Amino acid sequence: MFRILLARLLLPLGLALFLPAAAAFTLVDTQGKTHRLSEYQGKWVLVNFWATWCPPCLEEIPDLAALHANPRNNLVVLGVALDYRDTAEIERFVQRLKINYPIILGDYKMAEQVGPVRGLPTTYLFNPQGKVVAYNVGALTRAAVESYIRDRKPQGGPSR
Repeated sequence: MFRILLARLLLPLGLALFLPAAAAFTLVDTQGKTHRLSEYQGKWVLVNFWATWCPPCLEEIPDLAALHANPRNNLVVLGVALDYRDTAEIERFVQRLKINYPIILGDYKMAEQVGPVRGLPTTYLFNPQGKVVAYNVGALTRAAVESYIRDRKPQGGPSR
């Protein structure tokens, strides 16, 4: 069941090949911290584009927070807020939902550093070597992402 769900939720690398290759992105979060893909070598990186008005985006936030908080996942979540009115709106939203992962205030031009955003939520998953391995438009679940990562770990050791 999870494999079917995962296949539907995360488009495998074969489809990701049709996307432009992500450049070494540089994103600055609401705390002023710079996040570069190159700084996360050895970790999975999940970049999630979302908006406060988007119901599927709101549904997936607790799962994204749980993914980010679990050190066994060897994964960092970066949330990129799009279509917002002002910075204060996002800051209040993040505090109210207790979002524990970095939030970047973005726009569609900035998003091009990572890849096209054709709908919200849109998520890109980079492997520990910094390559895009999955792309998804629509809500994700914690179980689907963890299963995807677990299935790609080398036998006998952690993913590198």
